[in-house]
Amino acid sequence: MSVPTSPNASMAGHPYYPPDLVLPGFMPNKTAVPILLMSFAGAAGFVFWTTSVLARTVQPGISKGKLLTAMWFMLCGCIHLFFEGYFARHNGAMPARIDLFGQLWKEYAKSDRRYLTRDSFVVCMETVTAVAWGPLSFVVGWFVIKDSPLRHPLQIILSLGQLYGDVLYYATFFFDESVYGAVYCRPESFYFWAYFVLLNGFWIVIPAWLVIQSTIESTKAFHFAQETAKQRSPK
Repeated sequence: MSVPTSPNASMAGHPYYPPDLVLPGFMPNKTAVPILLMSFAGAAGFVFWTTSVLARTVQPGISKGKLLTAMWFMLCGCIHLFFEGYFARHNGAMPARIDLFGQLWKEYAKSDRRYLTRDSFVVCMETVTAVAWGPLSFVVGWFVIKDSPLRHPLQIILSLGQLYGDVLYYATFFFDESVYGAVYCRPESFYFWAYFVLLNGFWIVIPAWLVIQSTIESTKAFHFAQETAKQRSPK
């Protein structure tokens, strides 16, 4: 990714690119970056721990694979509904937000300033994610714990939705950069690789695997049903 550096970056009054980007009402973050990142990691850890306790209480013999899957969906539910829902609710005033979620979004926006400029695609994508995929993530996570037969069809729907949204998110970023010369990310490689690529990459790799998993399990179930029907049919 080629992002031009500028000696005037420090004069912009904000750390985002391009340096002449206008952010009405911008307020700088008050919390140190390590504390912001540890707060997010701590919240994720709490979700994992809570899910583990719940899962082992409801299904003491739950397998490691199912437990990890349930943890993933419960984390997705919290991120989609609360964190991304926060953005959907406050997208028009993000540059001025200085509460915890606002500061976290402004830190992430160093890799994609569209989150501070009310970009139409990002706002619509995050709103759909919060409203549709947030609640459904909790439902699928619970179905994984309960070993419900509805788990796999809903897992396919949810994971395909996540995968499709993330592919479009990456695609619009690179399309705007290559076709229109848009600059969304700071020039430091850390923000591009750690924030933009790595953090979003989880919603490419894991949903893709879960779609494959559910497809295999659904195929097995249909095959079993077909074989059973053949055995029971009169000859």
